[in-house]
Amino acid sequence: MSLRHTPGDPIDITAWHRLDGRLTSSGQPTREQLAELAPLGVTHVVNLALPSHEKSLADEAAILASAGIGYTSIPVDFTAPPEADYARFCEVMAALEGQTVHVHCILNLRVSAFLYRWRQDRQGVAQAVAAAEMERLWKPGGAWARFVGREADAGRDHLYAGRDYVFDESGAAQAGHDDASGLSGAQSESR
Repeated sequence: MSLRHTPGDPIDITAWHRLDGRLTSSGQPTREQLAELAPLGVTHVVNLALPSHEKSLADEAAILASAGIGYTSIPVDFTAPPEADYARFCEVMAALEGQTVHVHCILNLRVSAFLYRWRQDRQGVAQAVAAAEMERLWKPGGAWARFVGREADAGRDHLYAGRDYVFDESGAAQAGHDDASGLSGAQSESR
């Protein structure tokens, strides 16, 4: 997997990725890993995972509050991501403008799709740049392909970097490689 990070970033957190100096994303951090966010200057965490997932932390808000970090939960159904959740995400991100924000779900799949749209819609990032960030992790199929505006991909399964293709900084992808992405458990994202 070709995710970006800087020295000192907690790359032991599943699918940790730094988009810029004020925005990072990942899969679900453990209790111990949540403590690594405050020293990075993170002031708010947005969680898109369902609280019913076995990797979710029931006390995540309290853990973060004890570290002085704000918390917002927007539980997004992985089988059918609602537009209302994306609208809520946009509202939250607008309210957090200027802060250092970390956004996570279980495997950074929901997050990467939300950020793909949000960065284009709200930050004016070029589609190719936003796509490259998402495709470091996956190329959504099904409902998620529709969610990100790729109707042509809605009839296929999700493709995962390192398992189904090799992400290349130039934008080219090669198919048929072994899973080195850490996303082999991607099916568990849906709960």
